Amino acid sequence: MDNRVKAFGLRVRYFRKRLGISQDDLADKANLHRTYVGAVERGERNISLLNILRLADALHVTAKELFDKDIDNQEH
Repeated sequence: MDNRVKAFGLRVRYFRKRLGISQDDLADKANLHRTYVGAVERGERNISLLNILRLADALHVTAKELFDKDIDNQEH
């Protein structure tokens, strides 16, 4: 998969861990299936705009932050 898709997944994981919630909890909050969230975090899914917005809302961030946030030097 494209490196940008993998980078997006890493950002989702970063924000999820920052909130201290599991993939199951994130899936529930975003109204998505837990296996889908895992696949997004691993960069295995080409995610739709609607699902990006659902994840951003569930993570309490903007959709822009899921694309722009530099997490390379973060501990989570």
